[in-house]
Amino acid sequence: MGEMDTETRNKIEETVLEILKNSNMDEATEHKIRKAASEKLGMDLSDPTRKKFVRQVVESYLTEQQAKAEQEVEVEEEEEEEEEEEGSSKKRGGKEYDDEGGLIVCRLSNKRRVTLSEFRGKTLVSMREYYNKNGKELPTAKGISLTAEQWATFRKNIPAIEKAIKKMESR
Repeated sequence: MGEMDTETRNKIEETVLEILKNSNMDEATEHKIRKAASEKLGMDLSDPTRKKFVRQVVESYLTEQQAKAEQEVEVEEEEEEEEEEEGSSKKRGGKEYDDEGGLIVCRLSNKRRVTLSEFRGKTLVSMREYYNKNGKELPTAKGISLTAEQWATFRKNIPAIEKAIKKMESR
């Protein structure tokens, strides 16, 4: 198959980016995205040249998203530092916030907590382990972040979970 003309490249890139923007990045895989783009374009994207091009588009998109996320964190950190300099604590309106600006709903232990935060316009409920670095409590990779609908599903199933716990404990 070899080279692609500019029009084809642009069409593929446009389609792949559109699919990426509307994908849940936790579940998306390069294969799934390539397959969706193939179907949408009515074009076989599995030949090596096109496959490689799709990979480049996906990777540059992810790199860009990562950079944006890091920039947002830096901006938030600067804002946090300014707040701290004014001598205000992390409590605003009687509520406690973490170093990332997330609302601390409850502390499960001295290292684990449940927080509410916003990421890419979505509200997330996170149960996560934290560690201390330079006086700041920072999140580790140990934990889970649930979207509002995942949280709703989890909440609906709490009675079943409690029932299963009681059953296990009574053995």
